[in-house]
Amino acid sequence: MNITYVNYYRVSTSAQGISGLGLDAQREAIKRFIGNNPVAAEFTEIESGKRSDRPELEKAINICKLNGYTLCVAKLDRLARNLHFVTTLQRAGIQFVAVDNPHATPFVIHILCAVAEQEAVAISQRTKAALEACKRRGTRLGNPNATQALKQARIAYQAQTDTYSERLLPIIQEIQRANVTSLRGIAHCLNVRGFVSRTGKPFAAQTVKNIIQRAKN
Repeated sequence: MNITYVNYYRVSTSAQGISGLGLDAQREAIKRFIGNNPVAAEFTEIESGKRSDRPELEKAINICKLNGYTLCVAKLDRLARNLHFVTTLQRAGIQFVAVDNPHATPFVIHILCAVAEQEAVAISQRTKAALEACKRRGTRLGNPNATQALKQARIAYQAQTDTYSERLLPIIQEIQRANVTSLRGIAHCLNVRGFVSRTGKPFAAQTVKNIIQRAKN
């Protein structure tokens, strides 16, 4: 039986998000794991795993809860290093799988999260100590190449949009072959099938038009 997945990728720093470091590995691991199973949506977040108020993750969870999809992450620590957060997710009835340990029982997941949570505390303490040492040495902190970083971030976002469009295009073409050719009609079919746009919203005619035009360029 096919399982419909919602893929969630996360990196902890803006530098990783801009460069794509870590994201490509997560995408490849999830792609190998889910195989030919359908993907309803993908979300990428640049945020600390210690926080549970991540907007992209919240969108992914809402889609899973509404449609009965399964949340998929490459590693359990990409979901959260917060034991209470993962426990709350389980109690809410959200099905999720971590590619690095797909057969882990709830008990094992609790242990892994507890270990990861302790690791996060240790990392935070080491980072704070390192920053204080830099300040004492007079080292200037921050990104001196903010303009270039912003440009790279836009390129990375464009690449993510292109990838999502490429995956959805065959489904749109299948709908067109069934003699549904209007943009509004295609959007309706996608919504009925449970698909959502890359931002997690229902499809509209303009969204479908953008995907088709992107494929032609």
